[in-house]
Amino acid sequence: MFTGIVQRKAEIVSIEKKDQLHRLEVALAKAHQDGLTTGASIANNGTCLTVVKMTDTAVFFDVIEETLKVTNLADLVVGSEVNIERAAKFGDEIGGHLLSGHVHTQAEIVTINRTDTNCDICFSIDAQWLKYILPKGFIAIDGISLTLGDVDNGQFWVHLIPETLAVTNLGSRQVGERVNIEIDSQTQAIVDTVERMMLERA
Repeated sequence: MFTGIVQRKAEIVSIEKKDQLHRLEVALAKAHQDGLTTGASIANNGTCLTVVKMTDTAVFFDVIEETLKVTNLADLVVGSEVNIERAAKFGDEIGGHLLSGHVHTQAEIVTINRTDTNCDICFSIDAQWLKYILPKGFIAIDGISLTLGDVDNGQFWVHLIPETLAVTNLGSRQVGERVNIEIDSQTQAIVDTVERMMLERA
């Protein structure tokens, strides 16, 4: 379980490409590995991955073919930065919203408006997911818990403060790039339940 509060960006040090599997080496200093063990879960761009190996300077993850198909982890190259969040612990402050680390789909960046104080980004997403994307609702973009802005014509906006741009990789994203999307589970449950009830009554 995660909260969508990204703790840091981390650089991809190496990618070992095997048959239907990539092994990612992600730079993570020993100081940020406190209590971390093999088998632990860490979200990389919002994707829950299992730690398979650790060194004093890096953590390794195996990414299977299905994950590569669904997420933007397949687009990573050496030098790419991923958003990192370690699994939440009972008693931790939840500053974002509850996330599973299971990516539903991807969205494409279509517009970026930057000013000296903030940044507005517009995304397009497949029509099947739009029913879960509501103004002022929650969404996770590359593992970042965000509040939705305007939603219209198959597109949605988010509005980012400088701290979010500094701590996450959204500050370096470009138009045309694709990001991982996890839909808010409570919104999904409510929408699906209402749809089912309406169909039953019909």
